[in-house]
Amino acid sequence: MSIEIKKIVPFTNVMSLIFLSVFACSGSDDGASEEAEEGEAVTELHLAYAAFDTDATDIYLSSNGTEVTIETTGLPNHETVYWGEGSSLYLDEPTVATTPSIMSSNNNAATITVDATPNLTGSTVSTQLNTIGIAVSGASIFNDQEGAGDLDEAAASLDWTGAHIGPGVYHYHLEPVAFSDDDENLVGILLDGVFLYGRKCNATGTYPTDLDASGGHTTTTQYTAGEEEYHYHIINEIYSTTGSYIAFSGPYQGY
Repeated sequence: MSIEIKKIVPFTNVMSLIFLSVFACSGSDDGASEEAEEGEAVTELHLAYAAFDTDATDIYLSSNGTEVTIETTGLPNHETVYWGEGSSLYLDEPTVATTPSIMSSNNNAATITVDATPNLTGSTVSTQLNTIGIAVSGASIFNDQEGAGDLDEAAASLDWTGAHIGPGVYHYHLEPVAFSDDDENLVGILLDGVFLYGRKCNATGTYPTDLDASGGHTTTTQYTAGEEEYHYHIINEIYSTTGSYIAFSGPYQGY
C-alpha cells in the first residue's frame, strides 16, 4: 500500500503529513551549497540528501524546482527484530516486547511532496503524533509521544536502535544508533524542512551548548561547504529510563 502525502492540516484530528525539505543551489565548481530563499525555485537538491539510502528512498525536485518529492519504502536498511524471522536483516532481540505488525507488508511505503525550502520566519509549531520526519535509512521519525501518553508506555517494544512498529510503520523515537551514535551524523529531514543531526556538532566536534528550545542552532555542517545553516541536533539528555535520547520532540522552527 503506497501513501501519497502532500500537506498536514493543522488544528484537526486528521494525522496528515507534510515534509518540507531544504534545498540549495550549487555556488561553486565543487558543489558547495547556498541556502535558497523561501519560495524560490532551486536547481539542485541540498547536498545532505546524498546521505539518504538510495535503495530505500528516491528524492528529486518537482514543480519546477519549488518542491521536492521523496519516495520511500519506509523500511530500514539495518538489522532489527521487526524484520521478522526469515529476513536477512532479522536480529534476535529476546528482551523486546514486539508488536504484531509485519515489516514486509509494504504498508510503510509513502510518496511525499514538500516545499523546497523551510520557512524560518514564522511561529513555532508543535509536533504531532505519527511521522514527523524521514531518516536517512528510509524509515520514519516520531516524537516523544506514543498514542495518548508518554513514550514510557511503549518503551519495552523499542528495538536496539530506539524504534518499533505501530501504528502501522516502523519508526524511531530515540537516537537511531544504527547510523548515529553519539556523533555528528545526519539523522534525517523533519516535516518543516530542517535537517536533524546527531548529538555532536560538526563545526566544533563537541556537544553544542547554544541550542534553542527545539534543539536547533545555526552553524556550518558537513554538507554546507563552509556556509552556516539552521539545523537540529538530538538533544544530549537521557530520556526517562531508556538510557537513550529522544530523536526530536519539537517544536518545529521551520513552518
